[in-house]
Amino acid sequence: MTGNRQRVLYVITCGSPLARNVDQLVAHAQRDGWTVCVISTPDGRKFIDVTALEEQTGYPVRSAYKQPGDPDLLPPADALIVAPATVNTVNKWAVGITDSLALGLLIEAQGLGLPIVAMPFTNAAMATHPAFRASLERLRSWDVTVLFGDEVLPPFPPGSGARYLDQYPWHLGLEAVRTRCAVNGRPG
Repeated sequence: MTGNRQRVLYVITCGSPLARNVDQLVAHAQRDGWTVCVISTPDGRKFIDVTALEEQTGYPVRSAYKQPGDPDLLPPADALIVAPATVNTVNKWAVGITDSLALGLLIEAQGLGLPIVAMPFTNAAMATHPAFRASLERLRSWDVTVLFGDEVLPPFPPGSGARYLDQYPWHLGLEAVRTRCAVNGRPG
């Protein structure tokens, strides 16, 4: 608990077919005692079942900035997991672009010192791009936990991502958040 409220996890999901399964991460986190709010990039919204996620979490799935002065519909986050994190989101995040609510929340969360875990999901060809590799290293240098590579889920051949959707280790993101919260002295 944080004060008198449950700890809150923001799950940020991006434009990948894997986002269809983000409800698995939500369920893992809820079983672990988290209140979960889902934020989607605009492209991520194409893949998720917004209604089902809203029913599962009890909160609206947000993907756009609210108007100044409008009440916040989500409780403040204690930690964030970006899963699946796309190459596009990782690269924009690493250079400070806030052209979506998801990116704005990530950049703000870093400034607040919140625990953040990023779990990229991409094919082997995109994974080797120098900008993506540099972005991952930049995020790590900013104390973001990045779960990516052979020890998590080896990057797959282009065009074969659908065969790997069921192998995505959603639970690793939650384990990493738990560890980060403990290191930072936060509830987790």
